[in-house]
Amino acid sequence: MNVSEGSVQTSHSPALQSDVSQLKIGFIGAGHMAFGIAQGVIASGKVPPSNIIISAPSMNNLPRFQERGVSVTHSNDEVVDRSRLVFLAVKPHLVPKVLNGISGNVTQEHIIVSMAAGITLETLEELLPAGMRVIRIMPNLPCMLLEGALLLTCGSCAGQEEETLLKALLGPCGLVEAGPEPWIDAHVGLSGSGVAFVYVFAEALADGAVKMGMPSALARRIAAQTILGAGVLLRDSGKFPAELKAEVCTPGGTTIHGIHALEKGGFRAATMGAVEAATERARELGKK
Repeated sequence: MNVSEGSVQTSHSPALQSDVSQLKIGFIGAGHMAFGIAQGVIASGKVPPSNIIISAPSMNNLPRFQERGVSVTHSNDEVVDRSRLVFLAVKPHLVPKVLNGISGNVTQEHIIVSMAAGITLETLEELLPAGMRVIRIMPNLPCMLLEGALLLTCGSCAGQEEETLLKALLGPCGLVEAGPEPWIDAHVGLSGSGVAFVYVFAEALADGAVKMGMPSALARRIAAQTILGAGVLLRDSGKFPAELKAEVCTPGGTTIHGIHALEKGGFRAATMGAVEAATERARELGKK
């Protein structure tokens, strides 16, 4: 197994190191979110790939990390022993098992960053030794393309230095914001699940064009580009969505007739309800 060589820095916490390039970073879990975050860290240029190690029970997802110079292993303990910043990138129901397994190896030098939806800071701190620095982050799938939206919140023993460190490392992943923990579940509904909601909309847009006689493959390409262009314009123009909508809607024109059809179909209420439902499910996961 290809594992990074060299001793782990233990004299200072990662947030206080003057040379972040010496920071050792680990990932437990090798899914899409871990891959996106790892790509962002590498793209930041602050930490070399040789300082990153990732674990997973099988080799299925590990080759793409190896291709980028990241070390891989099947041992979670090895990740903890060779890292100081550890990303927990496993499904929520696996978090207790994983943390119980590594709790004997974590030290006060570690920062544990959880990406598990619904698992609260309080739960994470209860499953780890007292005094551990814990942070929750919620990325979304476009992090894989460095176009994600991430929200982070710090536990009782983590603070501004840890937040600053993560923002610096994860900046290339996309938009990185910080906020109180109650916002995390809303972020799951808005941005985590919201990606899928956009795909449903894209599919419906394309199907509408197919109904009107356009070939399916062409309709899908145009729908994708339409959503991409609209998103970039919304992000970069500094204007509210309603302002941009008004710029497209000429009196008596095609767009306002289409929007009227959306409103009659309950599009706005359905979208708000989808975000609400996903947020409530994230909260339920936390209670479990």
